[in-house]
Amino acid sequence: MIDYTTHSRFTDPGPLAGWLDGVGPDLAKLRQAASGLVFHFWGNGDITDHGFPAERLAEVDLRYAADMFARLHELNPESLDQERAPTDRIVGCCRDFTLLFVSMARHHGIPARSRVGFAGYLAPGWYVDHVVAEVWDGDRWRLVDPQFLESDVDLLDVPRDLFLVGADAWRACRSGAIEAERFVVSPQLTIPGTRGLPQVRHDLVQDLASLNKHEMILWDLWGGLRDEPEVSEEDARAADELAALLANPTADLHAAFDTDAYRVTPVITSLDQTTQLPVEVVLR
Repeated sequence: MIDYTTHSRFTDPGPLAGWLDGVGPDLAKLRQAASGLVFHFWGNGDITDHGFPAERLAEVDLRYAADMFARLHELNPESLDQERAPTDRIVGCCRDFTLLFVSMARHHGIPARSRVGFAGYLAPGWYVDHVVAEVWDGDRWRLVDPQFLESDVDLLDVPRDLFLVGADAWRACRSGAIEAERFVVSPQLTIPGTRGLPQVRHDLVQDLASLNKHEMILWDLWGGLRDEPEVSEEDARAADELAALLANPTADLHAAFDTDAYRVTPVITSLDQTTQLPVEVVLR
């Protein structure tokens, strides 16, 4: 049984753990605080139009919560629940809002985990690549979106038909319930592999890693997770089996993860967002 109240190496806040005492354990306050800690690296246009030096784009490749909290403290050491100027936030993406929220929740002993999938509430007609949190409330796991301050969607209990976790998205594509081409990183992004079945398989594997407390950066690659524009028949069949397994609430998540195809290796490949070149990363 995986314990989601304890930190992973990615969510551990490190030396600044005491800084987190001032926020929570109320989920609404934790979510609100997390929404003000990150400035999305492309969601508001070019970051330099908002007062950020161009070199701060490198912050989107911060991997560990300890490094994120250290940078946030350097930028502004006030309480984490205080409103911050945009440039006092780290430059990041949906994964980072969620990682910080999960870190704060686990700090307070709340069972929380990251989920990778697709949101149907960000762009009409599309399911957009997204990361949210999942929190155990004592009765069930409910989805919490830490990125947005407010929305027409209940951000503390996002409906399951509006956010499809990796397995649900894959099964919807394969069954024909939803056209695969409606699943995208962004409707405007046409790079091969960033939409359709390749992206859905990518998120399925990323979600399995998250369920096993490996909260990876979204452009990480390892094992059988490759940057390819098409999904082979072999990979599709394996993804069918994985999606079916993850649909079972009693599935052995660790056993599913502990294979050469899905296990996160000590050395991975990641796409450096400042150079757009693949780099080798040795994980801590």
